[in-house]
Amino acid sequence: MSIDELRLLSEQGVAIWLDDLSRTRLTSGNLAELVRDKHVVGVTTNPTIFQKAIGGSSDAYDAQLRDLALRGVTVEEAVRMMTAADVRQAADVLRPVFEASDGRDGRVSIEVDPRLAHNTPATIAEAKQLAWLVDRPNTLIKIPATKAGLPAIAEVIGEGISVNVTLIFSLERYRGVMDAFLTGLETAKANGHDLSRIESVASFFVSRVDTEIDKRLDKLATPEAKAARNKAAVANAQLAYQAYEEVFGSADGRVKPSDRWKALAEAGAKPQRPLWASTGVKDPSLDDSLYVVELVAPGTVNTMPEATLDAVAHHGAVHGDTVTGSYRAAQAVMDELAGLGISYDDVVRVLEDEGVQKFEASWKELLDSVAESMERLAARDGDGR
Repeated sequence: MSIDELRLLSEQGVAIWLDDLSRTRLTSGNLAELVRDKHVVGVTTNPTIFQKAIGGSSDAYDAQLRDLALRGVTVEEAVRMMTAADVRQAADVLRPVFEASDGRDGRVSIEVDPRLAHNTPATIAEAKQLAWLVDRPNTLIKIPATKAGLPAIAEVIGEGISVNVTLIFSLERYRGVMDAFLTGLETAKANGHDLSRIESVASFFVSRVDTEIDKRLDKLATPEAKAARNKAAVANAQLAYQAYEEVFGSADGRVKPSDRWKALAEAGAKPQRPLWASTGVKDPSLDDSLYVVELVAPGTVNTMPEATLDAVAHHGAVHGDTVTGSYRAAQAVMDELAGLGISYDDVVRVLEDEGVQKFEASWKELLDSVAESMERLAARDGDGR
């Protein structure tokens, strides 16, 4: 297959975003090339991505780290200055896409400190600070969909700030996210904000669902359990899209939007798009384009690691909408899993807890590596080098 598969994916209504960012990717011109050649129209980041970028290739950041060390800033401030600089530059690369799509795409996400995931007021304060620090209209502030995150999402959107809601695993929590989005827009409208300038995506995680459920199926070691492997993640996402249609309506008019959404749409609001996240396969036996080609639906975003992007371009088989009309079969998959004793509620609880913990661990590693680099550079400067 050629790169035309990515074009076809875009034509099916799927916005292709890159799930990665680094200073090297920016300074080499690689991000601009992906925008030009591979239909990339957005970028997402998270604490793990920045830990790999800054902790794994500190040379690209040494000049800025040295200056920050000489100024005596805290490690936390240094990390925020570096990550904000990368996001700001990426936003500038994507600014033409932002303008051409009337603000729909060309967006770059930056996440609040994961250690604040269960602290509503601190999350709100951090989100506002990040929006100010990056200072680009095509930024999305990422807020996790924890219970404490939901009111933060509503309040931040109410301030007129565009939000990427992350770490969504369950259908119930996704419905809560959409409710928070609507509440935020209603507040923004009351506050006099232009609703047409507020953008939001809801990042529904995919591959980790299969990883957790398949691990439990393998323990059962029955033919029925083996046959049920590698089905849950796609089915879960398909049912999430059904929930999306129940609020925002379907592209073909088959499902009518809710009255609450209609009132906001008439005031200029745009739907909160489902974003398929964690779309790189974890099981090497699976086709590496699986979580892209099986989740094609209008009005969605798929954020991919570059390896997944290349896989779709090279051998992905995009064959139209694979989501709408799949809901009965998707529910049958989830019912089958329940019949095998797999607790959906426990799975999504574990995944949310692990997701927050993994990002906290990455953030700590990033802080530690930056602290070491600042000490090294400060010491070198003290030696007169």
